[in-house]
Amino acid sequence: MGVEVGVFGMGLLGGSVALGLRERFLAEVVHAYDPDPGALEAALAIGACDVVHTELGPWIAELDLGVLAAPVRALEGLARSIAPFATPASRWIDIGSVKGPVVAALQDILPHFVGTHPMAGRETPGVQNAYAGLLQSAVWVVTPTPTTRPADLVEVHHLITGLGAFPVDIAPDTHDRLVARISHVPYLLATALNLWLANDPDRERLLFLAAGGFRDLTRVASGSPAMSRDMVIENRGPVREALADLAHVIATLAESLDDPDGLLELATQAKRTRDALPIVRRSFLPRVYDVVVAIPDRPMELANLLMTLGRDAINVRDVEVLKIRETGGEAIRVGFGSADDQERAKASLVQAGYRIR
Repeated sequence: MGVEVGVFGMGLLGGSVALGLRERFLAEVVHAYDPDPGALEAALAIGACDVVHTELGPWIAELDLGVLAAPVRALEGLARSIAPFATPASRWIDIGSVKGPVVAALQDILPHFVGTHPMAGRETPGVQNAYAGLLQSAVWVVTPTPTTRPADLVEVHHLITGLGAFPVDIAPDTHDRLVARISHVPYLLATALNLWLANDPDRERLLFLAAGGFRDLTRVASGSPAMSRDMVIENRGPVREALADLAHVIATLAESLDDPDGLLELATQAKRTRDALPIVRRSFLPRVYDVVVAIPDRPMELANLLMTLGRDAINVRDVEVLKIRETGGEAIRVGFGSADDQERAKASLVQAGYRIR
């Protein structure tokens, strides 16, 4: 029997994880749970899951892995509702953006629980905007505690790398302090800038004049207000500390307006910091239309696959080995330059007996 995974919460991240699990053949069956039938209908439409559930129940006992993708404030209640159905051997992770209180609560509720947080997202929420590439090359924080079993940590790392991301271990409280500064406070700052503009008597002219810099700086305010509120409130302690530090920096900048040399020094320091940020240029790559193919782990199988496509005059743009599975066999991502080539490739591969996503 293959691996069965349940994703609890069909939003942008939950849907992207589910898509990654299916596209990379990391799960034989993906169950999707959400109390909203519309979210489940959208998840099925984009191919994110095999089975859908609007209620928790005995089906949870079939799962080898559960991924909690509900809003942060709902995670503890969800875990308590799941726990009576979870088998002792099952593994569990969450993907919430706050870790301290979540990990402290859930590690005593669910078996083999490990807290995680993929540092990925976009300003358009909802499962209809999910895609597996959202996780590609993303940093994915894992927050073990002294009671985390080493074998559980290894399995979580294996899952994350299988989804194309990079796992990084950070203590839960340290994670919350860092994320307050690089995610939660920037969200509040973007919110403040938009409110500041909205309340100005020249609001309409300001909106008309707003250029790329202002749009880039305030982009995160376009996300889901309810979800953003929850993440900020649940991390209120580190956020307040970070806001106090930011207020001091702003005051220093205000004082430097009468000190051109001092302002230049601060601006130069800021430029050095900004220029040192690592860049993952996923959004600048030309679009490739992917098909993921399961092939046996035997000599010449990849050559046979490419020959199958070549015989049908289908041009291949990219090939990537996604995963070598312990049970034998590989998942191969084959990229094409157009949607037409992608559809032709699917038909050709299915006719040749390959399993595809």
